[in-house]
Parts: sequence; structure tokens; C-alpha cells
Amino acid sequence: MPPETRPTIADVARAAGVSKGLVSFALNGRPGVAADTRRRIMDTAADLGWTPSLSARSLSVGRAFACGLVIGRSPDVIAADPFFPSFIAGLEDEFSVTGQALVLAVANPGRQEADTYRALAADRRVDGVILTDIRAADPRIALLAELSIPAVTLGAPDVASPFASVSSDDGAGIRLAVEHLAGLGHRRIAHVAGPSGMLHAQHRRDAFLDAADAAGLDVAVVETDFSAADGARATASLLDETTRATAIIYANDSMAVAGMGVAHRRGLRVPEDLSITGFDDTEIGRWVHPALTSVATDARGWGITAARTLLAAIAGDAPAHIDLPDPTLAVRGSTAPPTGA
Repeated sequence: MPPETRPTIADVARAAGVSKGLVSFALNGRPGVAADTRRRIMDTAADLGWTPSLSARSLSVGRAFACGLVIGRSPDVIAADPFFPSFIAGLEDEFSVTGQALVLAVANPGRQEADTYRALAADRRVDGVILTDIRAADPRIALLAELSIPAVTLGAPDVASPFASVSSDDGAGIRLAVEHLAGLGHRRIAHVAGPSGMLHAQHRRDAFLDAADAAGLDVAVVETDFSAADGARATASLLDETTRATAIIYANDSMAVAGMGVAHRRGLRVPEDLSITGFDDTEIGRWVHPALTSVATDARGWGITAARTLLAAIAGDAPAHIDLPDPTLAVRGSTAPPTGA
């Protein structure tokens, strides 16, 4: 609504027959307003189409009413990774009903990323931030502590952190995938892993190696940058081996779908000649042929929980450490016993 036609608190006060101060108290949920008067004011505001002015709220309480998400990956990798749209949708589910704006920035890890955080703090553009892709000895923890910005980390850092966290056991899903394939009779399996500098990629790789060792399997691991293109490259290198794996566990669905395409172009049948599993259980994986067996996580739920946890931190609550349910394995048509098993 244009500023010249937007109802003001004065309009609400006049229509409700009360003072502007009483309207302000009622609309901001402050005590000292009788229940029937508060209800009359709220009904009047709704009838007039009154909405809060974000700039006015910001000035009155010294807050930006915005939260930051700085993603330290290349734009190409983000565009191909379906986790982030679902995660951001979860953030918006929560922020949209609490009057928060989401400030999204993409920056290269390192100095550019640090400069982005410093600019957000200096300009007071955000009240808090969410850290994704937690890294080994992550320098962002100390930086945000120095900048005095409330934060929530997706995953528990491996360094001391004053911030709240939201975590899930990535390794649990990978272990389920290994056990599933071993149970089908696969004896040589591979893992197309994410960047070793990211803690969740490390956890998935370590869980793969531990579970494969426990099952007595032969293994191979290829590191990628999480992109579909790098997943395709990794798949080609694995299929070029003299004794190739009969099953491949990918660290996300995008790479698994790309790997499936590489296998098909080489004349391999999935799952008869090569079983494939993904991670995140994204919608596209359910529609490819054969449908993708994948570790199921709730990216949107992660977003909702992270948003709530960050808002609590901004309000001054003590850091909370939320453990989300372990991932599960959605078994579909892309896995089967190896030929001859």
C-alpha cells in the first residue's frame, strides 16, 4: 500500500475511540490494556488494513528485524543443490509470521566471506545470522563472536562456540545406506564425498568408512565439491577402474542423479549393473528412472528449527543445542543385489 494511503496508528486510534498510546501498547502486545479494549483495537486495525511499519519498529527498538544467511559456496553449486531452496523455505515459514526479513548473500569462503559478515554488522543490517556448511576449525565462529552477532550453526563446530546449534547425525544415514547395500550382497562399494573441509562431509565419509569396515567391504572414496558436474566426474573415474564398485553412495541427490546418467550413457543398467544411493531425498530423485534410493532428511524442518533457535538467541535466551531426529533411508528402485549375487 502506498505510504499516503496506508492507515496509521492515529487512524486506528480515531476509529477505535482510544488514544494513540493505547493503540501502540495493544498492537505491540504490551501490558496495561484491558482484554476487550485490546480486542477492539486489533479488530479495528484489521478492518482498516493497518500493517506495522518495519522502519518505525526498527527505529523504536534498535533492531533490523532481519536475519542473515551467508552461503560460502560458488553460485553454480548452490543452484544445483536442492537443499538450500528447501532450507530457505523453512526459514521463510517462520520469519514470515514473525515479521523478519531474510538477507541472503553468496560469498567465496575466506576474505570475501569475512568482509560480508563485517559489512552486515557495521551497517546493522541483521540482528543475527545462520552459519551453514560448518568447517574444520571454522574461523567464522571467532569472527562472529568478535562482531557480537547472535548466531546459530547448522551442525556442532569442532571448536569452542558461544552460539546455539541445530544438528542431525549425518553419519546415521550413511551407515543405513552401507548396511542396506551390504545386505543386498554388494562387496565393493564407493563413496562420492563432499569437500573434506566441511564437517558434515567429513562425518559422512567417516561413517561410510567405519560401516564398510565393519561389514568387511572393499571401498573407494572420491572427493567432490558437491556439484552435479563434479559428481559426474567422480562417477566416470570410478567406472574407469579395473575392478569397479557394484554400488556407489553419493553425498547428495544431485550427484547421484548425475552419476546415474553417466552409468546409463556407458550402457550400464541401474540397479542391475550398478546400485546408486543419494542423500537428502529430494523430489527430483523420486521421479527419475529408476527412482533413487536416498537418505531422507527434512531440509525445510531444519530451516524452521534454525529460524526459531536464532530468534530465541536474538531475544537473549541462553544458547540452545537442538538435536534433530536421525535421517532415515528411503529404499527405491535404484538399488538391488549385484548381478550374479
